[in-house]
Amino acid sequence: MILVVADTGPICYLALIEATEILPKLYDQVVLPNAVFAELNHPKAPPAVRAFVSHLPVWVEVRSAKQLGAGGALGLGEAEAIALAQELKADSLLLDETEAREEALRLGLPVSGTIGVLEKAAERDWVNLPEMFSRLSRTSFHISRELLAQALERDAERRARKARERGMER
Repeated sequence: MILVVADTGPICYLALIEATEILPKLYDQVVLPNAVFAELNHPKAPPAVRAFVSHLPVWVEVRSAKQLGAGGALGLGEAEAIALAQELKADSLLLDETEAREEALRLGLPVSGTIGVLEKAAERDWVNLPEMFSRLSRTSFHISRELLAQALERDAERRARKARERGMER
């Protein structure tokens, strides 16, 4: 069973671009820390995000961390996501914020984020990565042009390789 703990950002952005259906294809269970659930359910959260958390699918579980580490500059959701990923020995931790990712990596946790989820889905031909990135660009999601270009280049190379392989099969 593949278990992932998710912070607010990846769930929020996947909901905004209508791509949450990727998650149960990649992971058997997605765990949301209580603090993350509260952030996603905040009255100022976008309607698409609140709609997702108001009817959580069976593959999503909300849990509390038994003990929060010293989060320092991290928000409560990030700190609880990291603590819960450690407690549950999660296969991955979905985080977008740089400081949280650095802390998780320092603790030896496997980390991915919104872009990583979308790239994994594109590798399996479940989504069109340029289209997903176009949708993301219409949200408040921030990524450097360089990282975006690298992801799109990897995707183009993968698609070209698959096209060549299909050509060889004929």
